[in-house]
Amino acid sequence: MINRNIHLSTEVEKAKREKIPIIALESTIIAHGMPYPQNLKTATNLENIVRRQGYCPATVFLLDGMIMIGAEQAQLEYLAQAKDVQKVSTREIASVLVRNQTGATTVAATMHCSHLAGIRIFATGGIGGVHRGASESFDISADLTELQKTPVIVVSAGAKAILDLGKTLEYLETAGVNVFGWQTDSFPGFYSANTPWKVNRIDDTRQISAIYHKQMELGIKSGILIANPVPVEDEIPWNEMSIIIDQALVEMQVKKITGKAVTPFLLSKITELTAGNSLETNIKLVENNVKLACRIAGELYND
Repeated sequence: MINRNIHLSTEVEKAKREKIPIIALESTIIAHGMPYPQNLKTATNLENIVRRQGYCPATVFLLDGMIMIGAEQAQLEYLAQAKDVQKVSTREIASVLVRNQTGATTVAATMHCSHLAGIRIFATGGIGGVHRGASESFDISADLTELQKTPVIVVSAGAKAILDLGKTLEYLETAGVNVFGWQTDSFPGFYSANTPWKVNRIDDTRQISAIYHKQMELGIKSGILIANPVPVEDEIPWNEMSIIIDQALVEMQVKKITGKAVTPFLLSKITELTAGNSLETNIKLVENNVKLACRIAGELYND
């Protein structure tokens, strides 16, 4: 039974009825991750990538006191242009619903809502993680705690490159979250296919599905992170990206930017410093993640 706080789009309702695989998509990338009109074009394209595989996309967001699972085109256009869309992690879901605000869901909130709706797999750009300097700021994304407790497969290009990737991997290990590199031994760094950090490799979508189902059989309620490197032809190499990120971090500290404003500021600054190349890479990596999520979903829903 679907939670009473959830509204399924007509397309998602049909997919559930006909047992068509459903891939969840987050809405923060639309409302806060990219400028207009690239955000709308990207969101529409991601949904169409899923449809071309014969599957169902489910963009997750909050509207009029309901968790919306699946978006109409007019709703995507609204999310892409509205100025009052709240950035919603798991903590904020209830308050945004009660206040009838519009909310764009982060990785954590999208995972939580997907699980409520019975959706097993979710494609995103990059997860949040342990921020640099977290030993003093204690700034650690709720995405990591959600991965610890919510059984959803998350396909991402690793973690956002602005984070402390080593500490993010350490946190996930401590939390008991399986992290696999898709056909790679190197943990991807969002814009970069390879970084100095190593990860357990997996090469078979059937094995991903089998591990997920076995975890469920064993009562292991954590999610699984599939770290999918951006195609090499679209990447910005790690040695170049590290210098750009350091520049952006210095400016952030000078301007005393903190909290939820950190990630949007840094992503915007990195786009500026790369003359727009990072935005193009961001788009390519999300598309690549959605394609892999579809391949996994084909196995996941057949078992």
